Amino acid sequence: MGSEPLADRGRPSYVWRSGQARRMALMGDWARVEGAWLLDVGCGVGLYTRQLAQAGARAVGTEIELPRAMQARSSDLRVVAAPAERLPFPDATFDTVLLHEVLEHVADDGQALREVARVLVDGGRALVFVPNRWWPFETHGLYWRGRYRFGNAPLVNYLPDAARNVLAPHVRVYTGSGLRKLVLGLPFQVIHHTRLFPGFDRVIATRPRLGRALRASCHVLERTPARVMGLSHLLVLQRQARGDRLDR
Repeated sequence: MGSEPLADRGRPSYVWRSGQARRMALMGDWARVEGAWLLDVGCGVGLYTRQLAQAGARAVGTEIELPRAMQARSSDLRVVAAPAERLPFPDATFDTVLLHEVLEHVADDGQALREVARVLVDGGRALVFVPNRWWPFETHGLYWRGRYRFGNAPLVNYLPDAARNVLAPHVRVYTGSGLRKLVLGLPFQVIHHTRLFPGFDRVIATRPRLGRALRASCHVLERTPARVMGLSHLLVLQRQARGDRLDR
C-alpha cells in the first residue's frame, strides 16, 4: 500500500446524492435492512450508516481511521475503531454486512471476508461493492515520480499487473473472476453479481442535460453485456449454515 493516508484509505463520502441513494435502494433489494442488525465495515464518517439507521436498521459501523470513527460517533452513530480483518464482535452477530468500496483498501481482503462470514448469522447476507478493473479510469489516483496524485487516471487499470501496481500500489481493482475466486472456500453462496455505472451527479450539477443523458444511457448499459465496463461490482453473498462442509 502507499504511504499517503488518502491513498491508503480512500476518501470517504461526505455528501448524499442520487448515486448513493441508488446504491442504498439496491441494498434494500438484496438484503435485510429494516429491523436488521447491520454492520457497515469501513464506514468512514458514517454516511451510509446514518441512512441505514434511518431506514430502520440497528446499524453499527467500524472504521480503522480513528478521526473518522470519532466524527461518525459525534453524530450519535454506533461506530467503533477497528480494522476489517479483526472485527470486534462475537460470531453470528449481524443479519447484514455492508462493505462499500472498502475491500480494495484493506491489508488482507481474504481475511476481511472471513471475518464477515464469522460475524454473519446463518442465512445473513453481505453486500460487497468494489472497483471494477475494466472501468476506464483509476478513481483512486496514482503515484508518479514518487508523489501521490489524487484524481481519475485514465487506462491505468488496463495495464499489466506489474505496471499497474507500480502506479497504483495503494488500491486493488477486481475482475469478475478475481472477485469470485476470492470467496472460493468461504462459507458463502453467491446470490447476485453485477456491475454498476456511476450516477454522474457531479456532471449533472454543472451540466444537467449532459449528466442526465449519461446516467440514463449507462443505466441501459447495465442491462446489457456492456455492464462489464461498469464502475463498480456489486456482489451479494449469503452465509451458509454453520456445519456445512465449507465451514469446517
